[in-house]
Amino acid sequence: MKKAASILAAILLLLLLASCSSPRKEEKLSARGIYFDTIIQIDAWGAKTSTLDECKRICERYEQLFSNKIETSEISRINASAGTAAEVSSETLELISLALHYCELSGGKFDITIAPLSDLWNFTDNEAHVVPDAAAIEEARSHVDYRKVLVDENASTVTLLDPGAKIDLGGIAKGYIADQLKVYLKSEGVEHALINLGGNVLTLGTALDGSPFRIGIQKPFDEQNAYIDIVEAEDCSVVSSGVYQRYFEKDGNLYHHILNPETGYPYEGSLLQATVISRSSADGDALSTCCFALGLEDGSALIERLEDVQAVFVTGDDRLHYVGYEDPEK
Repeated sequence: MKKAASILAAILLLLLLASCSSPRKEEKLSARGIYFDTIIQIDAWGAKTSTLDECKRICERYEQLFSNKIETSEISRINASAGTAAEVSSETLELISLALHYCELSGGKFDITIAPLSDLWNFTDNEAHVVPDAAAIEEARSHVDYRKVLVDENASTVTLLDPGAKIDLGGIAKGYIADQLKVYLKSEGVEHALINLGGNVLTLGTALDGSPFRIGIQKPFDEQNAYIDIVEAEDCSVVSSGVYQRYFEKDGNLYHHILNPETGYPYEGSLLQATVISRSSADGDALSTCCFALGLEDGSALIERLEDVQAVFVTGDDRLHYVGYEDPEK
């Protein structure tokens, strides 16, 4: 009897260990955290707790590389290099190179050396919402030029040819991190996941029942955070840029966080929002800002030139404009 009881206990222990190491496919686990001053959430089906914990460590690691708000980050080291070459990791080199591609593609409307200007504007502290001095804006604007960023892939270095220039990867970093999280989750055998980095949404596969994920596009300035549209996303990214995300009003004028490198002030145009649907979240992150900056006509022309990319634009009259779809009315 003792021997039989021991065998039964061993079997039960093995079953318990197996259930812990192999989660059920339909079981959803979630991870949340704050990185890049935004809330991230990862929902994964059939994943281990350790896998979700590693996702948070990945976010933390990339924040330590890419954030220009952390003094010890690689981007901060580049910004403090006073025009000398700064050696960086392969990831930072890769991301800066990709970002420079979109700077070029947008004709400088998207510019990663926007930091001298963005440092002047405060869109987060309600007590410090002021329009910067015009002279300060002009001085900062003189140091914004992505063409002054020199990437040496052989030496793994980045040099700012203008010592007064500074890099800000806020317009593309979250998309890049989302892509890396997806690669990691797939390597761990996860087939269904929803990655949300502060509104940058990337899906791995489909929803558990095989249907596409349904991603809501927020209606600009709606106090209830209602959706103005819903797009279906299967193994792809949905990223939005808009005037309603970070802004303040002063003397009857609205000032939002998407700054024009040519003027130093927020972009003025017909668009309230640009949403891009693409395979890569880094591409979608950069393109949503590019398209917002370019405006409806030029932004639409850019999307039409790209393969497997769609966009939904919202104009000031709350009209929806679908670009890259077979049916222009979606």
